[in-house]
Amino acid sequence: MNRKIIAMIIAVITAIMMIVPAALAEDNTPPDSEGYYYVYTENGKGLNVRESPGGRTVGSLKYGSRIYCYYRDGGNGWALINFKYDNGYGYGTYAAFVSSRYLRKTKPEPRTGGSSSKSSSSSAAADTISEINAEFRSARKVTPFTVTVRPSRTSGWVNMRWAPSKSAEVVATYKQNEKLLVIKETNNWYQVEDQDTGDVGFISKQFVAQ
Repeated sequence: MNRKIIAMIIAVITAIMMIVPAALAEDNTPPDSEGYYYVYTENGKGLNVRESPGGRTVGSLKYGSRIYCYYRDGGNGWALINFKYDNGYGYGTYAAFVSSRYLRKTKPEPRTGGSSSKSSSSSAAADTISEINAEFRSARKVTPFTVTVRPSRTSGWVNMRWAPSKSAEVVATYKQNEKLLVIKETNNWYQVEDQDTGDVGFISKQFVAQ
């Protein structure tokens, strides 16, 4: 009789030992992995959106932006989101990836003061509506030619933007020695086409070479 009781106790303990790790594993799964999140970056800058985890940048999200997340982290540090774009030539949505560490469930407080606000102010001052319009008016057709991307640092990159303005949304980014086809030019910008992806946007003349 005692042997049966001991055997039952051992069986119960064994079952508990098997159940507890499974329960802990379930607790480690983010209960709110799908749903709406807000972008939060320590420096208040935008968050790069990529076509695959660690892949090519296809856009950016402003600090505080609200986005829908299909799946967050899962141990790989990335989140699959619903990315809405409007690049001046078309708009729509598609699935893309961002670093999950910069997503929060609660809306972050607006950034005030410090270097980030100074940067925003200087960008706004440098890119007034009249200046952007002046760039657009100066646009002229050219016989298409190829330029080579030349970032200020060899390890850096250059942004292609949807309008000829430093404050315009980023369409794509390019590393040193990548090629783009110039289809028009303004006083300070080239309108270029990425012949691999079909993306069209503007890139500053100071960061490319013929």
